[in-house]
Amino acid sequence: MNTPEGAPVLDIVSALRRGEVVALPTDTVYGVGVLASDRDGAARVFALKGRPDDVPLPVLVADLEDALALAPLGLESLRRLGEALWPGALTVVVARREGIDWELGGDGATIGIRCPDHDLLRAVLRETGPLAVSSANRHGEPPATTPEEVRRSLGVGVPCLDGGRCDRQPSTVVELVEDSLRCLREGAVAFEDVRRALAATRGRSTGT
Repeated sequence: MNTPEGAPVLDIVSALRRGEVVALPTDTVYGVGVLASDRDGAARVFALKGRPDDVPLPVLVADLEDALALAPLGLESLRRLGEALWPGALTVVVARREGIDWELGGDGATIGIRCPDHDLLRAVLRETGPLAVSSANRHGEPPATTPEEVRRSLGVGVPCLDGGRCDRQPSTVVELVEDSLRCLREGAVAFEDVRRALAATRGRSTGT
């Protein structure tokens, strides 16, 4: 990478490939993550945070095509939402594509996907592929918004990519089953804007 951030990014990429849990800046708050394909990775995240594993970890991706590879074939509604609102603070929960058997917590039937609007993080994602991520804090504590807060909450042993202060609203989380849309948590993106984006792009795709 021929950028000032290249070396720190590659250090974090190397740590992820070694199976470490790392802290990462996002367009909301700091997160801790592992390779989504690491079978024991989510368990290490849950243990570090002291968090129960009944709610699955969402997955961050570098771009829309990486997201579509995790969803059922032909889920055009996800493509339409991604084209309209990604990169951004919108997590879309869909059924998993057959063969995506990653251990993310929960029942394994669905997967939450987001393409974040943060250049440093997407540089990592382009090198590693999808990452399973949670907020960088002990369970029940406020999310970390700086590397210093990450270290205070999780300890100095967690590698952290410094992206400055990250203190925006959490992502909006929606569930998308075929063309049926449901809001699970409203955050940085208004649910009405999500509904409008899906309706508008559907209209263009059908020529109405």
